Amino acid sequence: MAKIFASVLIDTYNHERFIEQAIVSVLEQDFPAEDREIIVVDDGSTDRTVEIVKKFGLRVRLLRKENGGQASAFNAGIPECKGEIVAFLDGDDWWEPKKLAVVAAEFEAHHEFGTIGHGILEVNESGRQLAVITRERVYESRLSNSQEAREFLPLRAFLGTSRLAVRTGVLRQVGPLPQELKIEADEFLATVATAMGGARILDQPLTSYRYHSGNQFQFGEWNPTKARRKFDSLACIIRELPPQLERTGVGKDVIRILRDCVHVDTERLRLSLGEGWPWDTVRIEREAYRQAYRGATLGYYLFHAAVLGAAAVLPPNVFYRLRHWYAANDVARAREAFGSANPIPSLVVRKARGS
Repeated sequence: MAKIFASVLIDTYNHERFIEQAIVSVLEQDFPAEDREIIVVDDGSTDRTVEIVKKFGLRVRLLRKENGGQASAFNAGIPECKGEIVAFLDGDDWWEPKKLAVVAAEFEAHHEFGTIGHGILEVNESGRQLAVITRERVYESRLSNSQEAREFLPLRAFLGTSRLAVRTGVLRQVGPLPQELKIEADEFLATVATAMGGARILDQPLTSYRYHSGNQFQFGEWNPTKARRKFDSLACIIRELPPQLERTGVGKDVIRILRDCVHVDTERLRLSLGEGWPWDTVRIEREAYRQAYRGATLGYYLFHAAVLGAAAVLPPNVFYRLRHWYAANDVARAREAFGSANPIPSLVVRKARGS
């Protein structure tokens, strides 16, 4: 029997096609029903999401609010959670049956950590598996030095909403999240929680993360509205995260590394939206290269030089459209041709069979 009482917090907005699968995946967990609660925060849906949630009756507690984005949904739901831990789930994703039991066991075995994350199964809109993304080993971080800060950057992928669980005591210390975070609130929360209580990243994929046309965070085709929303949220992180980390006692070098990474993403979006000049693109792409890679092969270095040449002559929005196309369509083939660099820490990415 599990000793930890867990709150499952599901945030949802217009997920009528997916919310039932998300809730059922929690109800079918290999975890005692009496040791968990399910709270769904509906962020002002205009479709049938609320109607579908209500079908589950007393097994699910529904909180309704006006549309305000991810941070406002978390701020509404977290104070209502009665569990010793809160496990987060987006209304368009779902969990593997053992997810909650594994996470609760980790919290019981490692009292020194306040946050648990893990790998994901990437799936498409219909639920077909595309890839498995995990760590090659269990990883622990406290953001206590520059090395841990650099290694934390790619690990943020394993601390997103549907794979994030945090002790309630840590969440209380984090406090309300900035309301301006319409998206990316999970990144802000996970970073501060790691600084406060440490994070442990498991080498298991326990969540199916869905790519679909209505996703507020990921978008396959260029969408200026979604890009502007993401830009505004990242700009909020740049503004609000450093002072929050400083109050937590995080060192200035660590804060600089974390901020600089978000700065690159923010500037790329700004330039994608048609703001800025080619020399701004060159500056940001050089900064991104220095942050992300070490030990690059000669072939990759020459490829990066060619990229900077293109950045120097193309309008920023055109360059980033091409960059997006490259990333979406031909990454593996290009890396085979031009060589590669070594991001840290290493990840395990396996393409799904039949995909």
